[in-house]
Amino acid sequence: MIKLPRTPCLLALILCAAPQLLRAEVPAVPEWALPGSATHHQVPPPADFHRPTARFEAPLGIFQGQSDVGGPLLPGSASFDAGTKRYTINSASYNIWYTRDEFRYLWKKMSGDISLAADVTFPNPNGYDDRKAVLVIRQDLADDSKEIMTALHGAGLIHLALRPEQSANIKEAHRIKGETGHAGDAPVRIGIEKHGDSFSLFVSLKGEPMHQVGESVGLHLEGPFYVGIGFCSHVPDKSDTTVVANVLLENSAGKVR
Repeated sequence: MIKLPRTPCLLALILCAAPQLLRAEVPAVPEWALPGSATHHQVPPPADFHRPTARFEAPLGIFQGQSDVGGPLLPGSASFDAGTKRYTINSASYNIWYTRDEFRYLWKKMSGDISLAADVTFPNPNGYDDRKAVLVIRQDLADDSKEIMTALHGAGLIHLALRPEQSANIKEAHRIKGETGHAGDAPVRIGIEKHGDSFSLFVSLKGEPMHQVGESVGLHLEGPFYVGIGFCSHVPDKSDTTVVANVLLENSAGKVR
């Protein structure tokens, strides 16, 4: 007859094994994906490196679905408060740059002209400086999709950037050097407008009326494409949060405000 271990012994075995089991569930972060630091410089991913996007069809607020673009090591999440019109987006993800992206994306499939704008805040004041809350229009949900985006970084930088073709490097079109936010500051409002194949960046830093920054840039997207908001912590194994509020999304140009 086989004797089972007494309960205290069994519990001790489980507790000893638990850390190893938990570590086994989270894949190691590739060296190239580690965030920049005093001793490390983040570099582009290998040319043939891709992860499939995890896609969720459940609607949230005005958006049709959500995706963890690029299959981040840790799953993201999002919620919507209908009373305050706020989307809270959580993500642990590598970057939205170079030749591929990782981020939590709330999206709606659309065609034609687009006006998209939103208020952005970072509840955690100690997040990585290069984390990005984004408004992005993408051809598809692949991690290397053709796209154009505007992003607010944790350190206050705002830019308009685009990936002109699938798998190409993202190119920055315009940038504004903002300031790191503090508790009680008014949210920064960013916007992007699509008029045919022309895209423009709009910004309000301190509650002033939205105004265009820089010249419009060109990019052709075939409809339907994906339009939405997202967040990237820029640290592949550490989740962070952004709050995106008062989202304006209209199927016409000239409506950003």
